[in-house]
Amino acid sequence: MNPFTFQNPVKLIFGRNQIESLKSELPQYGNKVLVVYGGGSIKRNGVYDDVMRVLGEAGMEVHELSGVEPNPRVTTAEKGAQICKEQGIDVLLAVGGGSVIDCTKLIASAAKYDGAPWDLVTGKARAADALPFGTVLTIAATGSEMNAGSVITNEETQEKYGWGGPLNFPKFSILDPAYTVSVPKDQTVYGMVDMMSHIFEQYFNNAENTPVQDEMCEGVLRAVIRTAPELMKDPENLDLRETIMYAGTIALNKFLEMGYRGDWGTHDIEHAVSAVYDIPHAGGLAILFPQWMKFNVGKGTKPERFAQLAVRVFGVDPEGKTTEETALEGIGKLREFWSSLGAPTRLADYNIGDENIRLMAEKASVHGPLGNFAKLSTDEIETILRNSL
Repeated sequence: MNPFTFQNPVKLIFGRNQIESLKSELPQYGNKVLVVYGGGSIKRNGVYDDVMRVLGEAGMEVHELSGVEPNPRVTTAEKGAQICKEQGIDVLLAVGGGSVIDCTKLIASAAKYDGAPWDLVTGKARAADALPFGTVLTIAATGSEMNAGSVITNEETQEKYGWGGPLNFPKFSILDPAYTVSVPKDQTVYGMVDMMSHIFEQYFNNAENTPVQDEMCEGVLRAVIRTAPELMKDPENLDLRETIMYAGTIALNKFLEMGYRGDWGTHDIEHAVSAVYDIPHAGGLAILFPQWMKFNVGKGTKPERFAQLAVRVFGVDPEGKTTEETALEGIGKLREFWSSLGAPTRLADYNIGDENIRLMAEKASVHGPLGNFAKLSTDEIETILRNSL
């Protein structure tokens, strides 16, 4: 494996009825809190009432920013930063899924920055300070509750980029599986696709001697694959929700990525797709990842790595098969599994044709060839996108 330094300062508060922890956590950072949330589902499922009750009991002065989009917009973060500056906000609280948390991360830094928030996303400027923030997670998916990453969309320029830094870590995150019970079926599916994709991005790396990391990645994947069908049949089962919620956090809190750098090319391709078409992020990943895998096996990019995944995670019997055949059978089983959950399989499922394929390929590779495990040119990205139609 490669040399590495690891640090994760997030205080994870996991389990049922942990919302009461807000009383002790938030006042450490001040009295004025901006609560950031999405389209209103937290008001329908009771999470909003729980949060506001506890904040009232803690004596917090509450301000609100609602309407964070599924692909959070830089303009929404700008609104939040302006509220923070005008109201003298001390601390932020993100109540929602990864999109809400990602937006809150930008608000926290933009509130302490005099320029345009998009500067922070593109790397034109680096945040020197940020407001502290905590999270109350309501959707198991992105792992944003325990990492320093954020993905923001600029709708005007049709750009979508990931960014991050040490100031982006939440101070604490409260994870109660009961808060995910009301998540709709499609979002539950997207969440599981997303967390599996995060593991795949890390699993495909160029480091040597990573048996511990491999086993950890494979173990979490098997747990999700085993749990997902049961959860779809019994969506109110808190034990199943708990397993998936924890898997989503572990999948992207960097515990699985010590000692190597993952690929992340498929995420960059999807960001280009959803920047142009505003489709669900994990829906795009469900379409693109099997195609990225097939392309690289066909290209001869370490097919033994894909075969290992096929055997260890998807139970493919390699007897009498070539490495490539084993790998392709595993990719087929991945596609079958995601399809069985109801995930999309083609870009056509979102009414996407070939009219913007080249544009999306160019957006994905705007900074040059992408990916670490498998470097992809603009033409190769275009091929993957066309194979996904």
